Amino acid sequence: MSSVAKKPNLSIPDLIRFRGHRGGIIPMHRALARLEYGLAEMSGSIALTVIILFTWLKCIPYICVFWQRIFLLGLHYLPLSAVLTTSPRHLGRLLRFDLPYFQIDGVLPDPVLWEVTCAVTLAIFAMTFLLPPKLIPLIYALRGGLFVQLSALAYFAFRAAQFPYSPNDYLQALIMTGLALVSTIPILFCLTYYVFHFSFFKKAFLTVLTMGYLCLFLPVQVLLQALIIQKSVLFMPVLYLICGMPLDVLIVVALYSWGMTWKFTESAPH
Repeated sequence: MSSVAKKPNLSIPDLIRFRGHRGGIIPMHRALARLEYGLAEMSGSIALTVIILFTWLKCIPYICVFWQRIFLLGLHYLPLSAVLTTSPRHLGRLLRFDLPYFQIDGVLPDPVLWEVTCAVTLAIFAMTFLLPPKLIPLIYALRGGLFVQLSALAYFAFRAAQFPYSPNDYLQALIMTGLALVSTIPILFCLTYYVFHFSFFKKAFLTVLTMGYLCLFLPVQVLLQALIIQKSVLFMPVLYLICGMPLDVLIVVALYSWGMTWKFTESAPH
């Protein structure tokens, strides 16, 4: 129902205000519309969240087995020198699973690797000044990542022996935090997406799509990072701060943003 139809007693200035330059009616933008979130919608959202969470908890052990098989394929086909092991985890008596992760020896950077990495980092930083102004977002993103790598180079130049983190702990934390992020998706979307007037199918589809995408992305992410970290822990800081959890969160934001472009149900207020 249009804004004019809702207000039959509008004055002439108000009638003009609700029309565009071509004479068409300008509907209220949904960002300005007040949400009418009744008991039925709330009950449906809570029920959907509970169903997806319960199903996900039942699937976690099988997801870990799937990840383990992906890691075994990576060890077979990729030039990766690592040992695949599992860490038993549990959530009380309700959930028990074996989390797979790699064990890799921590290799400190030798002088040649340090110098080559420093030269490449500085060269890329200098090249950012040659990029056109229309690429400002890319320029700042590159400089941010390069700053992290330069900080790591400075640290390993003076205190390499005191680096407190091991690749084993990092890779285990990476897969565990990824699993935790996937587990929070139903609750996160219940609070931020289900409140809008999308159909039940769209809400369920976006949630399952996001969780499924991350489940496929996480083992690939771990394999790629393991390939890099086995060369040297020099690259661990930039992988953690740029290509770790922040990248996973950006994937969630991207899929959520796509879902927000979908049309509301016909019963939604305009």
